[in-house]
Amino acid sequence: MSDKPTNKATKTKLWGFGGLSGRLLLLTIIFILLGEFLIFVPSLANFRNNWLNEKLAKAQIASLVLDASPDNMVDEALEIELLSHVGAEIVALKRGDTRQLILQRPTNNKMIEASFDLRDESVMQQIMAVFDALLAPENRLIKIRGATIFDAGDFVEIVIDENMMRAAMWTYGKNIMGLSIILSIIVATMIYWALNWLLVRPIKRITQSIVDFGQDPDQSKNMIVPSKRTDEVGTAEKQLLQMQHELQNTLKEKNRLAALGLAVSKISHDLRNMLSSTQMISDRLQNSDDPTVARLAPKMEAALDRAINFCVRTLKYGQAKEEEPQKTFFALHPLLEDVADTLSLDVLKTAADESIAWDLNVDEDDIIYADRHQLFRIILNISRNAADILKNHQSVSQITPRIFICYLAKQDMQYLVVADNGPGVMDRAKQSLFNAFQGSMRPGGTGLGLAISQELAQAHGGNIKLIEDLQGDEPYASLIEPKAMKGAIFLIELPNKIEDKN
Repeated sequence: MSDKPTNKATKTKLWGFGGLSGRLLLLTIIFILLGEFLIFVPSLANFRNNWLNEKLAKAQIASLVLDASPDNMVDEALEIELLSHVGAEIVALKRGDTRQLILQRPTNNKMIEASFDLRDESVMQQIMAVFDALLAPENRLIKIRGATIFDAGDFVEIVIDENMMRAAMWTYGKNIMGLSIILSIIVATMIYWALNWLLVRPIKRITQSIVDFGQDPDQSKNMIVPSKRTDEVGTAEKQLLQMQHELQNTLKEKNRLAALGLAVSKISHDLRNMLSSTQMISDRLQNSDDPTVARLAPKMEAALDRAINFCVRTLKYGQAKEEEPQKTFFALHPLLEDVADTLSLDVLKTAADESIAWDLNVDEDDIIYADRHQLFRIILNISRNAADILKNHQSVSQITPRIFICYLAKQDMQYLVVADNGPGVMDRAKQSLFNAFQGSMRPGGTGLGLAISQELAQAHGGNIKLIEDLQGDEPYASLIEPKAMKGAIFLIELPNKIEDKN
C-alpha cells in the first residue's frame, strides 16, 4: 500500500507545471519578450528620429511660403496656421552666414530646456534621447536642428513642445508592445509545442519508464517501448530498453543465486552430517586386507575432509567463499595421480567401451608453486569435463580417447596444459565459458566447474584460457601435439614466485 502514494507523487512531479514543460514554456516567453525589448527600444528611437525629421521637413516647406510672399512677410493668422501645421513654436533657417527667424508664435515666452542635433546623433545617443524624452517633465520646450532638403540652407531649426512627441511615442510604444506581446505568445506557443513534442514528451516518457522500472523491475510492462525515431532520442530509448533487459536478467540471476545459496546452505547442513558418517566408514576401510581398498581409503578420507570443510565454510559464511590460496612448493606428479584416482579413469568407459588414457608429460621430480588443494580442484574440474565428454563421444577415427597434461616452468610463469582429443568446445559455449551457470560444455552440466577453476586461478594471480589458435612462439607450444590434440585445450597460467606479504 505504501508504493502507490510514492508512484502518484512521482508522476505529479514529472507532469506538473513545475516540471520541464512548465519551465520550458516560461523560459520561452521570457526569452522572446527579452528579444522584443531589445528590438523595441531601437525601434522607438527610430520612430522619434523619423517624427522629428518629419517636423523639420514641414518647417522647411513652411519657409517656402515666406519666400514666395512679398517682402517675406505674412499676416499673423497665416503665421499661426503655419506653426500649427508644423507643430512648432519657432522655425528658423540658416543660409550661409545668416540665421533667419522664419516663424514664431507671438505668445511663446518659455525657456528652451534641451537641444538636439539630428545631423550627428549616434545610435546610442538616439536611444538615450528616447529615455530622456519619456522621463522628462511636462511641457518642456526642446530645440531640434536638422539638415535641409534640396540644399535650401545649412540647417533648419524648430522649437517644439515635447508633450506632442512624448504622446506620439507612448502611442507608438503601446502599439508595438501590444503587438510584441501577441507575437511573443504566438511564437512561444509554437516553440513550446514543437519542443514539447520533439524533446519534452519523449524525455518525460523515458523518465517515467525509469521511475516505474526502478519501483518494479520484474514487470516487463514497466520497460520502455522504443519509438521509431532515428535521432538521439530514439537511440536513448533503444539503449534504455537494452539496459533494462540486462538489468532485469541480472536481477533474476541474483535472485536465482540467492535462492540457490539458501538451498545450498540447507543442503550443506544435512550433507555435513552424512559425510561425517561416511568418514567414520572410511576409517574402518583402512584396516581392510584388500590392497586396492587400503590404497584408495586415504584418498577417500582426504576427499571427505575437503567436502566437510567446504560444507562448514558454506554454513559459516552463507556462501561458498573461497579462502586465500596457501601457496607452497610441492611435487606435481602425485597430485595428478590423485586426480586420476578421483576420476577413476582406469575404469571409466566411453561409448565405444574403451578406457580413457591418462597421458602425463610431467616428470616425477617437477615441482610447482601453488595451493595444493585449490590446484587439485582446478585440474579436477577441467579433467572431469573432458572425461564426461569423451565418455559419450564416439570417435569416428577410432583413436583412443585420451586426456593429456603437461607442465612447464619458465621465468616467472608456470604453464599447465590440460587437453583432450574429443570434439572440442561448442561455439555457443565459448562466449560464456567461464561464467557460472552459462558455460556448460555438456548436456546436463551446471556450468560451475570452469567458473570455479577460473576464480581459483585468479586468486593465485594467474588465469585459465581456452587455446583455439596455437602460436608457435608461445613458451608452452612445444608441449602440445597439435595433430593429436584436436579437442579442447586449456592453459593454466600461475605465477612462479613468492609474493612479498609485507
